[in-house]
Amino acid sequence: MKLNTPRWWYSRDRRHAPMTRMMLKPASWLWAGVTARKIARATPVDPSAAVISIGNLTVGGSGKTPVARETLRLLRAQGVEAAALSRGYGGRLEGPVRVDLNQHTAADVGDEPLMLAHNAPAWIARDRVAGARAAAADGASALVLDDGHQNPALKKTLSLIVVDGETRGDEWPFGDGSVFPSGPMREPLKAGLARADGVVVMLPTDMVAADPELLEIFGDLPVFIARLEAAAPPPPGPQVGFAGIAKPWKVERSLIAAGCDLKDFVPFPDHAALSERDYAFLQDRAAVYEAGLVTTEKDWVRLTPDQRAAVAAWPVAARFEDEAGFTAFLMQAL
Repeated sequence: MKLNTPRWWYSRDRRHAPMTRMMLKPASWLWAGVTARKIARATPVDPSAAVISIGNLTVGGSGKTPVARETLRLLRAQGVEAAALSRGYGGRLEGPVRVDLNQHTAADVGDEPLMLAHNAPAWIARDRVAGARAAAADGASALVLDDGHQNPALKKTLSLIVVDGETRGDEWPFGDGSVFPSGPMREPLKAGLARADGVVVMLPTDMVAADPELLEIFGDLPVFIARLEAAAPPPPGPQVGFAGIAKPWKVERSLIAAGCDLKDFVPFPDHAALSERDYAFLQDRAAVYEAGLVTTEKDWVRLTPDQRAAVAAWPVAARFEDEAGFTAFLMQAL
């Protein structure tokens, strides 16, 4: 069952949902223990290709896939035969299989691999080792591992963690530091940072600089600032927006900041496929406002062809403040 991300996860104020936090603590201890044991007992495999892991420390919503897509673009611009490797979350295929945009749908391979396949060869595999070997045999000299920080199966050349750098009020990327399900963390902060080689802090376009308090957490790790920028303006005229991502409220905020005449916004659970009932509801809302429908690229690829014809995809891309410095960091690791 898919659930909407609770806003209180990202609050440092433990007075928000105190009983819920307390009741979920035992499950959090179990989650953290299982993750730690899995990592400690693993023997990472060298797939005969460089592995650049793009991961995070929280459950969704940090910008991993846009950073992975931009990393692929920068590597290939340097002449590196880079390919994406994903678990294919939400797809029915186990892989290893190379994503074919003319054949596969999000129901086959997941939404994120479909996005990545527009920029570079993309592979999905439940077994990351088998997927990495298949991609290397296909000619990849570097693999960009989407969402791989807690997966110890592959020997990593470079481990990057992506952090949502937005801090507003008591909203904090790591909440109060609690591990899922009593908080957003996949593992304790200290443990996750100990395996990282660098940090990418994602900032909204309206935030001038990263919070110094946040940057201090990363110690001596190299930190690169990136922003999710609109790759095209929002569609003209009144719009009803919707998104099924971990933090849908950020899409709503970004559309408004980009100048969209947003009349209504409907959140859905992360990776959710729209049912006919959901789509009919969205059409009704659009009819009320005499508006169009707009969503993210990630949500758009999950729509049926008929639905896509009536919905605008609003593309965004990760852009590094110091693109040359980040590219040099990647190339030095390779």
